[in-house]
Amino acid sequence: MFRWITAFALSALLLLVSGVASLHADRRGLTLAITMTNDPGANQIKVYDADSHVLLQTLSTRGKGGAAGNARGVRQSGGELFAAVNNGSGTVAVFRRDGDRLKFEKLVTTSSDPVSIDFANDHMYVAGTTTVDSFTIHGHSVDWMDGSAALELAGGAAPPAGGTAQVGALNERRLLVTLKADPEPGTVDVVALRDGAVTGAAPTAVSAPAGTLTPFGFSVYGDGTAVITLAHSNHDGLFRDGAFKAVVEAGQMAPCWMTRIGKYVFTANTASRTISRLAGTGSHVFVDDPVAATIVTGGAPSDIDGDNGVLGVIDRVSGQSHLSLFSYDRFGELTPGGPPIDLQTANANGLAIMAPADSDRD
Repeated sequence: MFRWITAFALSALLLLVSGVASLHADRRGLTLAITMTNDPGANQIKVYDADSHVLLQTLSTRGKGGAAGNARGVRQSGGELFAAVNNGSGTVAVFRRDGDRLKFEKLVTTSSDPVSIDFANDHMYVAGTTTVDSFTIHGHSVDWMDGSAALELAGGAAPPAGGTAQVGALNERRLLVTLKADPEPGTVDVVALRDGAVTGAAPTAVSAPAGTLTPFGFSVYGDGTAVITLAHSNHDGLFRDGAFKAVVEAGQMAPCWMTRIGKYVFTANTASRTISRLAGTGSHVFVDDPVAATIVTGGAPSDIDGDNGVLGVIDRVSGQSHLSLFSYDRFGELTPGGPPIDLQTANANGLAIMAPADSDRD
């Protein structure tokens, strides 16, 4: 009898522990899809559950929008920090994740009107219309500006209005900023870093390859190579060691925005209204699938991002903006995750897929 009672008690305890573990697993946190309204008078961000498509929050960025022709106007870091450009106010709004919500933390002022953001090397980097700045991060909080440098085109001229496209860290020593200059080829600025901070030295300004136009969106591999769209000539390029090493035809019209998921890079092709899948190596870039997905709204896709099994892309058409969400597998195959979301704004700009912080994952 005693043995039966002991066995029963042990079974009950195991069921209880299993239930608690299951409950904990169910509370890992949501993957969020966050967009920016980019309103020139009162900018906001919208936070969606990437699984259910439910709108969770609409939050003020406490500034003015108005960014155009840019990439990564919003950016997240490690599931804990999120930032959005207030182009019309000369500030960046920083938010902290709290559970499945975002909380406004602060505004930081930039040295020129901000258009693009990246996080790396315990810093936040912001490219503006004429400059690029670095801000220190301590304890998952953005602090002060510790470096700034002027941007320039190949040949030494200042970037034209609307010329800055994207900023991104290449490694701990170099930062890239893409600059458009149609009808000139355009430029990739290589910006020197010291201890993660922009040094202030003049960037090395690298022209787009002959016969190409408009370096725009890019993604970086861990080995220090970057795949860069050459948007207005319908090419993709591989950039390494301060130079373009390879260029291929994109097979689609106006490849502009880009995100990397594992070994695959996905581009949003504005004129073709499609998403392509690429793969890059140290010496070559390949178009693995020119049409990995289509934009069913008929809108022109813009910013694109992916993480934790979710890829999202924004499009705009006829005064409306939409968010399309896809799931992806280890082969980079995309599956639509339901009908596109009507973002209830005309000029949405910027998308970040924000998985739970590493500490909240299994």
